[in-house]
Amino acid sequence: MSAVRDTAGQSPNYLTYDRHPDSYVHWHMTIEGEVATLSLDVNEDKGMKPGYKLKLNSYDLGVDMELHDALQRVRFEHPQVKVVVLTSGKERMFCSGANIYMLGQSSHAWKVNFCKFTNETRNGIEDSSRHEGLRFLAAVNGACAGGGYEMALACDKILMVDDRSSTVSLPEVPLLGVLPGTGGLTRIIDKRRVRRDLADFFCTTSEGVRGDRARQWGLVDHTARPQQFSEALASHVARLRDSSTRRPANAGITLAPLARVIDDTGIHYRHVDVAIDRKARTAIITVSAPTAAGPTDRAGIHAAGADWWPLAMARELDDAILLLRLNELEVGTWILKTRGNPALLQAIDDTLLALKEDWLVAETLGLLRRTLARLDVSSRSLYALIDEGSCFAGTLAELALCADRSYMLQLPDTPDQAPTLMLGEVNFGTYPMVNHQTRLATRFCGRPEPVTAAQAVKGQALAAEQAMELGLVTFAPDDLDWADEVRLAIEERASLSPDALTGMEASLRFGGQESMETRIFGRLSAWQNWIFIRPNAVGEQGALKVFGTGSKAQFNWERV
Repeated sequence: MSAVRDTAGQSPNYLTYDRHPDSYVHWHMTIEGEVATLSLDVNEDKGMKPGYKLKLNSYDLGVDMELHDALQRVRFEHPQVKVVVLTSGKERMFCSGANIYMLGQSSHAWKVNFCKFTNETRNGIEDSSRHEGLRFLAAVNGACAGGGYEMALACDKILMVDDRSSTVSLPEVPLLGVLPGTGGLTRIIDKRRVRRDLADFFCTTSEGVRGDRARQWGLVDHTARPQQFSEALASHVARLRDSSTRRPANAGITLAPLARVIDDTGIHYRHVDVAIDRKARTAIITVSAPTAAGPTDRAGIHAAGADWWPLAMARELDDAILLLRLNELEVGTWILKTRGNPALLQAIDDTLLALKEDWLVAETLGLLRRTLARLDVSSRSLYALIDEGSCFAGTLAELALCADRSYMLQLPDTPDQAPTLMLGEVNFGTYPMVNHQTRLATRFCGRPEPVTAAQAVKGQALAAEQAMELGLVTFAPDDLDWADEVRLAIEERASLSPDALTGMEASLRFGGQESMETRIFGRLSAWQNWIFIRPNAVGEQGALKVFGTGSKAQFNWERV
């Protein structure tokens, strides 16, 4: 169990995502020129919680925290890498997926948070390939089941050993009475285009599919006999390296540990502050804009490294989202606020766009994109408050566009002191959501006219009345009504059923065009949420509970 450490005043009960290659116990990372190899060799005695062993290269949240950290370090500390190989350090066993005993004894919330984080990590692999040109190869050198196969599915290509015994499988339905939790069903259909009838057979047989059949059905890309596996691996790595469009670089930056304090009042960083009111079940997340324009050339940005404001802020916000989701389950309403000078933020955005071909700028944009996407799919109510001193401009305007509702203060008697909202070029394609659309396009349900009207006011400081006319905010109370209207809105939200809110928000946030990711976070997550509380899965005689005991699951045969 990873509790908060090394900073005075932190709560010992908080679990964090802090990892470093020197402390990995499950993954081994080696860098050879343009190729990074991440080898999974799980220490079965180092589970994140007591009560289970991580046998057969199975994983829990702690294993995936290491993978997430390793991927971040490849992105920022090893920019010369063009291909990442995911493989196993154990003989004849690639990965058996999520540890069943861990799932069987975990709370519903832990299971769902675990699945969401592993989903985001796999989606991040595909995001880096799509946007930054970093290629991924799964070198499946043994049995590959469940979440292990889902990890392979996230890669650009899958090379599988054909040793007459190794298989790929998604055995969750026949063995466990649940669904593959990390996008397997969606990826074999949407990504690999496996025929429906073949997919139906594959997902209902626990034995899996071997070698040639796996390749013929499209479940893997290539197979090789054990004697030729190393040669085939080198050949496929070379092809992926040639196809990589990652920006060339000679040296990376160091991702130093975050400067963070956790205490009874919340989570505090340099640029992000989270004030938690557990009685009200709210968290105020305040993001501060830079206090100076910062470097505007490559050399200056590289010298600033992880202290460069966009990167530092993105790391802090991402960490805050993860910590709140894992540790503050009853804090269901997140209130998004900003502070700072919009002109300085605009200067930062101009630099981001002007230098987007630079590897560090590109990776920073990628982290911002994934962090905002993590906010979108968090099962928390999001309210944006645009009040005095706010800085909802450009990149930070995306926070207002993430929100389920936004409130903007009007100051009719002192308009020169009133808050403003400013859109920039970055709001029109730099940070797509998981539906691959901008937040503005999604906000207006695909109607082009409101987006065109918003484009016409790029760079203008919009007062509340203008923002309302353009449909960019929800409500604009004046200073006489502001406090009461905002307070009542937040109290009302916090009083509603969190289950109903989660389903409602997920249904409303991603209207219009679907993507593989929205189907994973919507259709899969909704069904899995339901299945995880059904007796057929988690009852005393449910499949997850009796797995490995020698007993057979007893199902309620009603179709619901």
